[in-house]
Amino acid sequence: MTLLQNSHRKKRSSFPFFLIIFMILAAAGGYAFITWFEGEKPLIVADTLPSYIGKETPLSFTVSDQKSGLRSIQILLIQKNTEKILLSKEFSRPGKNGSGGTASEDISLTIDTKKFKEGQATLKITARDYSLRGLLKGNSTELLHPVTIDTKPPKVSIIHSERYIQVGGAGIVVYRAEDSVKQGVKINDTYHPGFPVTDGSDFKFISYIAVPHFAETINESVVIAEDGAGNRTVKPFTPVLKKKNLKQDRINIGDNFLNTKIPEFEEHYPEMEGDLVQKYLYTNRTVRELNNQKIHDLCMNPDPKRLWSGSFLRMAGSGRAGFADHRTYYYQDKAIDNQVHLGMDIASTQHVRIKAAGSGKVIFGEYLGIYGNMVMLDHGQGVFSLYSHLSQINVAVGDSLNKGDILGHSGTSGMAGGDHLHFSMLVNGIFVTPKEWWDQHWIDVTIDGPLVDAKF
Repeated sequence: MTLLQNSHRKKRSSFPFFLIIFMILAAAGGYAFITWFEGEKPLIVADTLPSYIGKETPLSFTVSDQKSGLRSIQILLIQKNTEKILLSKEFSRPGKNGSGGTASEDISLTIDTKKFKEGQATLKITARDYSLRGLLKGNSTELLHPVTIDTKPPKVSIIHSERYIQVGGAGIVVYRAEDSVKQGVKINDTYHPGFPVTDGSDFKFISYIAVPHFAETINESVVIAEDGAGNRTVKPFTPVLKKKNLKQDRINIGDNFLNTKIPEFEEHYPEMEGDLVQKYLYTNRTVRELNNQKIHDLCMNPDPKRLWSGSFLRMAGSGRAGFADHRTYYYQDKAIDNQVHLGMDIASTQHVRIKAAGSGKVIFGEYLGIYGNMVMLDHGQGVFSLYSHLSQINVAVGDSLNKGDILGHSGTSGMAGGDHLHFSMLVNGIFVTPKEWWDQHWIDVTIDGPLVDAKF
């Protein structure tokens, strides 16, 4: 073999080796480029950024970068020549094996608007990652969000408020609230939303208020108005709470009643356990509580317009039980339970036609535990009426009724020992005495008269 042949053989044998080395280096370079110079930008998830900023407005959002990890986050508030850093945060670099670093961060802070003027401004959020792109500065995501700085609270003046209110009674507060997006009245722990008095733009609102039957005092009574920036104005008023003598009532529970009623409740509440008395107590306590919570929830989305006028109709018949009667239940001459009656029981002939006490919309019309077959009407602006123990329901949810329209027939469904109507009135989910709403003089003095005065 000649030297020339040997040289050619060496060149041919070394070519695959260099090709493999080249391919390895190219693959490593490609991997390094894809990994270290990746081009995926950080993600800013900010669906609830405020449109208005007050003196202290909360700000929250999420920033993430799942590949090279977060490098930094900066938040600026900018208004013409004024610029303020609200947040500047740096993150540690991920390790070689991907450990450490920050892939996602939840941001929460309170915006301080000191040194800024009322008016337009911009929130600027910038996030960078640890990619080597951009001359080693990393990928960058920038979010510009326009805001309005508003640090002035709404103007509120009370036009009319109740001087006296009865335990278990109702009333109204009429007030003027300018530049507000939410307004209402708070009595102790209950918020009563406000609704426009007229369809005009005179900023006058009405809140129907109520004091529950168990109230001992009124610790807080204020009008609250809040604007889009979260600025709030609180205006107090001081109604006098009128106490009412409690009526005690004794209810005797017999075996005939239990044998008749418990199967009805078992059909709807199969989880009941124990003997007849234990099942009765479950119904009278647990089911009652569940039913009353359901009724309260039904009152949380009232029609914003007043749908009723004049006093509410009272069914013709004799009263069998009053509002807020404190009942003690006896079985075999032994007290087994205590509850409060949250309506008026009226009896007439069997299966008498039941009329809508006032104009409104049907929001419930089916079976509900101790109330049996029940209908609820929304009369607008937080006022509701309830009709229960019906033998028949003639209306459906969504129906609009006029005062006096037939909605069903009286009966014995639910926790009823005899044919009668259980009638309740509610204001923003609070049971109140129906007697006030049956009284035209009370309507004139408490509601319609002050509303007429408020329009002038």
